[in-house]
Amino acid sequence: MIKLDDIKRIYFLGIGGIGMSALARYFMAKHFKVAGYDRDQSEICISLKKDSCEVSFDDDPTLIPPLFREKTATLVVYTPAIPEENKLIKYFKDQDYLLCKRAEILGMITENLECLAIAGTHGKTTISSLLAYILSDNLIDCSAFLGGIATDFDSNLRIGSADIAVVEADEFDRSFLKLSPNWALISSMDADHLDIYGTAHHLVESFRLFSDKVEDGNLIVKEGLDIPSKYTYALSSDTADFSAKNIRVEGGAYYFDLVYPKGVCENIISGLPGIHNVENALAAFSMAYIQGLSVSGIVDSVASFSGVKRRFEYHVKTDDQIYIDDYAHHPKEIEVAIRSVRDLYPNKELTVVFQPHLFSRTRDFMDDFAKALSCADNVMLLDVYPARELPIDGVNSSVLLNKITVKNKGLYDKSKFPEAIVKSPVIMTLGAGDIDELIQPIKAYLVS
Repeated sequence: MIKLDDIKRIYFLGIGGIGMSALARYFMAKHFKVAGYDRDQSEICISLKKDSCEVSFDDDPTLIPPLFREKTATLVVYTPAIPEENKLIKYFKDQDYLLCKRAEILGMITENLECLAIAGTHGKTTISSLLAYILSDNLIDCSAFLGGIATDFDSNLRIGSADIAVVEADEFDRSFLKLSPNWALISSMDADHLDIYGTAHHLVESFRLFSDKVEDGNLIVKEGLDIPSKYTYALSSDTADFSAKNIRVEGGAYYFDLVYPKGVCENIISGLPGIHNVENALAAFSMAYIQGLSVSGIVDSVASFSGVKRRFEYHVKTDDQIYIDDYAHHPKEIEVAIRSVRDLYPNKELTVVFQPHLFSRTRDFMDDFAKALSCADNVMLLDVYPARELPIDGVNSSVLLNKITVKNKGLYDKSKFPEAIVKSPVIMTLGAGDIDELIQPIKAYLVS
């Protein structure tokens, strides 16, 4: 059993990952010595280096800082995304270092806190970020471990003085089963990560195991999911404990009436665009409400929440040009993102630039991706971002392109942007790989 009290130094394999970097910053704030490796020189890694964290981008063991060569009191934290052939993980295993998965460390940090865990294949980053904002905005000085950069915190980490933590509970590699939540919320269980789970049934079983980790009465589930719970929420429902009525778009913003167990709160404005974010607001409201916060305080916070980077994030918003970027990398997420654009900007031509993420996900949902993307007017596909995977025969963006039914479509090299962009009144970039590297060039191109 690992005891963090015995650890002085922590080396992170994959330190640029959104969950890993939050842990790295947590331990830096707690005055541990922290260093790490990542394949990509991302903005997160550059930011860590600026804050005096030693980060290397080559898996050469000779680049490990001398201090971290001392095995005693050194912990190596890694993610399942690190391939077995990585030279560093081989070195640490061969040298008999103490190794631990990211999920285990997060579980250790939060096991003695009042843990509010937000799970789901979609929505969990926005819900957990909004919940953390609601708590802090209502003077509950919580900690938060998030899967995205919350704009109001300008970070994926918040360290507070209260013994309460909001935690994004990641289903990948069954990581959320390492947590010990006191309260939990499940937003969705759509088939995903089938490279890990094999079947949608096994994914659902993992969510059921997660739900079993909280006491009866401490679980909130989106209505319609096959998991029993005391509380449910839904966008439109006559039976859910929390629901939205009279949803409408006014002046480019979503308004709705919120139904909760003791009444109705009318004319709530969502601080975030998109119909899916009305649902996310309901989820965060429900968790904050059962924690005892005042309805008026929660509603004010929902309206003032600034959002999460790469979650329906505006980069250009003028009368003539809209440019939105979103992390959507699952067919359901793409479908919802496009639907939200159609609600907000009816009758305006939409160009979608999409980078498929993982060969296995592209293979498993090829037809669903094609159907969702065919709801756009113009589709620009990039090559599949492989992440941790090797190519799969017969799985590529060309095959996906042939299944998309819009007339104006094509496969594009990322290096040809931003000039290659098909200009239209509304443009969206979608994907979870390195498509974010195109955001600033496209923005500059559109406003020039």
